[in-house]
Amino acid sequence: MKTKQQVVSEFRRSEIISAARTIFARGGFNAGIMDEIAREAGVAKGTLYLYFKNKTEIYKAVLDHDMRELKESTIERLDAATGLKNKIRAFMLARLERARVNREFFRIMDSDSRSLSYTRSQYRDWLREPVLQLAAALEMAAAKGEIRRLDPEKTAWMIVDMTRGTIQRSLLASTDAQPARDAEFLLDFIWAALQPPPPSRKR
Repeated sequence: MKTKQQVVSEFRRSEIISAARTIFARGGFNAGIMDEIAREAGVAKGTLYLYFKNKTEIYKAVLDHDMRELKESTIERLDAATGLKNKIRAFMLARLERARVNREFFRIMDSDSRSLSYTRSQYRDWLREPVLQLAAALEMAAAKGEIRRLDPEKTAWMIVDMTRGTIQRSLLASTDAQPARDAEFLLDFIWAALQPPPPSRKR
């Protein structure tokens, strides 16, 4: 059981992270200052330093929180989906929909200095569990002859990369992205590539 102090501390930290996300999304990392974050969170500036050393640490906490939350929601949707095609769709939609909701913050993640972004190992760590679930579904479908035999984990990571590319393209577009439409377009492309080759005709 958590103590009352632990509950209050976690709640306050969550409020600060939420406020910082809003500030960073509004003007970018460089434009966001501690005073604005404190004002948005409804706390004294000194309170921020009880939980975070500096603005960079807050930024990374926002990023870590959002990526962990995305991992959990992706796993839930993968578990609920039946069949490989539905699992691929669920995986892509979880990421595309989150990018749409947090559109401005995703832009910051993509454009701010590399030192503020996540490392490749962090990115893979956040995604490893859902990717392995997707790889298991690919392997099972291949064993049943539903798709061609490919390296399941490598194929799962390629689906990750294509989904990320779709997110980046939607962030650059002037029109509002439609996650369901983008997911279906990408799914059709991937599904066609996964189909087993037609049986060879003997002459």
